[in-house]
Amino acid sequence: MLEKEMSVLEHITELRKRLILVVVFFFVSVIIGFLLSRPIIIYLQHTEEARRLTLNAFRLTDPVMVYMQFAFIIAFILTSPVILYQLWAFISPGLYEKERKITLSYIPVSAALFLIGISFSYFVLFPFVVNFMERVSNDLQINQVIGIHEYFQFLLQLTVPFGFLFQLPVVIMFLTRLGIVTPMFLAKVRRYAYFVLLVVGAFITPPELLSHLMVTVPLLFLYEISIIVSRVSYRKAMKYKMEQANAQK
Repeated sequence: MLEKEMSVLEHITELRKRLILVVVFFFVSVIIGFLLSRPIIIYLQHTEEARRLTLNAFRLTDPVMVYMQFAFIIAFILTSPVILYQLWAFISPGLYEKERKITLSYIPVSAALFLIGISFSYFVLFPFVVNFMERVSNDLQINQVIGIHEYFQFLLQLTVPFGFLFQLPVVIMFLTRLGIVTPMFLAKVRRYAYFVLLVVGAFITPPELLSHLMVTVPLLFLYEISIIVSRVSYRKAMKYKMEQANAQK
C-alpha cells in the first residue's frame, strides 16, 4: 500500500515537473512570438486578399489585440511539440521499447500535419471564402469597410482549426497503439463520424455548398485515412504483443 502511494506521488511529482517545463517554454515562446508578430502581420496585410480590402482600426486597442493574438498563437505553435514530447515522456514508461520509438516518431509527423492543415486552409480555402464574400457584397452593392481585428480574427478562425483537424490520423494511430480505439470501432461509427465532420465543416465555412464541400471532403478523406492507419497500427500492436507473450513463455 505504501509503495503504491509512493508510486502515485512520484507520478504526480513527475507530472508537475513536466508541466513547469511546458509553462516555462511557453513564456519563452511568447517572447519569440512578440518578435515574429510584426513582420508576419505586415506580410499578411500585403497579400492579394488583403490588398483588395481596406483594413481599418475601429478602436484604439485593435492593433494591440491583433499583435497579442498573433504572439500567443505563435507561442502555442512553438510549444506544441514540447507539449507532445512531455506527454510522451510521461506515458512512455508504460509502453514497450518498440512502442516508445514508434510513438516518439508521431511528434514530427503531428507537427508536419499541423502545418499542412494550416497551409491548405490559408492557400486554398481562405482565398476562396474571401472571393465568395466579396462577390456577395458586390451583388448586394455593399461597400465593405473591414476592421483589421475582425479580418485577422476571421483568418485565424478559418486556418488554425484545420491544423488541429489534420491531426486526426496521428491521434487515431496513437489511441490505437494505446488500445483505446480499434479500426473495427472506427468503421462501426463511420456514419456518426461523418455527421460530426459535416457539422464541423458547416461551422467553419460560409453558407455555400462549394466551400462546404472544399472543407468536408478533405475531412472525410482524413477519417478514412485514419481508419487505414488504425488497421496498420492495430495489426502491428497485436503482433508485437503476441511476440512478447511468446517470449515470456
